[in-house]
Amino acid sequence: MARHQAGTPALRALDASGIRHTVREYEHDPRAANFGLEAAEALGVQPGRVFKTLLAADGKTLVVGVVPVDRSLDLKALAAVLGVKRLVMADPAAAERSTGMVVGGISPVGQKRALPTVVDESALLHETILVSGGRRGLDVELAPGDLVRITAALVAAIAAG
Repeated sequence: MARHQAGTPALRALDASGIRHTVREYEHDPRAANFGLEAAEALGVQPGRVFKTLLAADGKTLVVGVVPVDRSLDLKALAAVLGVKRLVMADPAAAERSTGMVVGGISPVGQKRALPTVVDESALLHETILVSGGRRGLDVELAPGDLVRITAALVAAIAAG
């Protein structure tokens, strides 16, 4: 595992934690409509193994849902897991301010401040999964249990479709 001291906050956090991971880079197409499916195709990985990081809000707090790129986030299920009444998708600008990363490159790891995080239970079906490494065109492959540990995430059924 290479050290990424000059890399993104996500890569630095993974390095500091000692979690085994593999950096997977690809040429991001700025015209891509779906960043997650673009990553899966470019890296030759089944979409069910590539997970996107989505932020939702309850009006006061932001929360993170991590779901496969070929599925959507079930906001009702996420709210139920976190014990909040209702969630809506976070404003992209608020998500970028909170995480320090751009939409399409938000990683569940290395955010400016830790947010309540829930990883879809389907992640545990795979030996490794891929999540954003903190910028478009950069993913990291790691064991789902390691992602859960480094983000202090809950695991639940939060994916729809």
